[in-house]
Amino acid sequence: MGSSSFFAFKRVLWSLAALVGLSLLIFTLSRIIPGDPARMALGPRATEEAVQELRHELRLDRPLPLQYVSWLASVLKGDFGLSLMTMRSVTQDIKIFLPATLELVLIAALIQLIFGILLGVLSTSCQGTWLDYLLRITAYLGVVTPSFVFAILFMLLFGFLFPVLPVMGRTSVLLQLPPITGMLIADSLLRGDFSTMWNAFTHLILPATALAMNGMSQLARITRSAMVDNLGKDYIVMETAQGISRKKIFFHYLLRPSIIPAVSVMALQVGSLFGNAFLVESIFNWPGLSRYGVQAMLFKDLNAVSAVVCIIGCVFIIANIVVDILVAVIDPRIRLKAGE
Repeated sequence: MGSSSFFAFKRVLWSLAALVGLSLLIFTLSRIIPGDPARMALGPRATEEAVQELRHELRLDRPLPLQYVSWLASVLKGDFGLSLMTMRSVTQDIKIFLPATLELVLIAALIQLIFGILLGVLSTSCQGTWLDYLLRITAYLGVVTPSFVFAILFMLLFGFLFPVLPVMGRTSVLLQLPPITGMLIADSLLRGDFSTMWNAFTHLILPATALAMNGMSQLARITRSAMVDNLGKDYIVMETAQGISRKKIFFHYLLRPSIIPAVSVMALQVGSLFGNAFLVESIFNWPGLSRYGVQAMLFKDLNAVSAVVCIIGCVFIIANIVVDILVAVIDPRIRLKAGE
């Protein structure tokens, strides 16, 4: 087995172990939350017999180990049970709400990665100038400011004061065809409907940018710090002494090793994007999974809460695998070290 295959194999094994631990954590947390889900679902006026019957249907009257085995077996089959909040299958709710959040998070992640690295490169290229100081101060403010503050600010500026972008919902177009992926931009592209695609994209700009601001600022700071540190390395000094152009040094020799920390942080950023999305979705009335998960927590809908946390955990673990492999591709020393 080659070093690349062995590296990927190890990451997959660790991820499977993490998924088992995540399932135990989700189940434990869902069972120790105060309150009776059956009673909350039926209301305070429901009879005790009706509550006990619902508890039996939800398998809450079984011993905890049997509950976990039964719950895990159902989850592996894609069955998260019935949502007490919507009175629909949780799997059906996920099919409705997950694509909206995925679309939002994917666009926000692209904004973070592209503009975060570009701003870091620009700040490094202007090191010591007024533009460098301005970008560093702006990046610091972006890191310490929560996403929902940017969401409110963008809504006030670009939705009401200068109404150039829509601020509510996913689209203002009446959709008559059934969804393919559930992500409006992807579905519109697949159908060749560019007017709907543009409409959906304009609805995404403000919430995705608000969600991306914190991580984009952090990536800009990390990229700049790594590039400034690498500028003092011997190989950069030697290339400068040989008369190689500054542009070629920046983009051919300096950028590749300097973006490794930024790419590594992106795995953590994916998890934070899902975590921060619920406030952004609430402000922009975005019908996504994160907002659904918060509502399920308030309703103490154990099945829905477990499903949302499980999905976010799986996305986070998959993102870690992808980022680890990307970093190993960028820097072969990492996978060679892992294969020792």
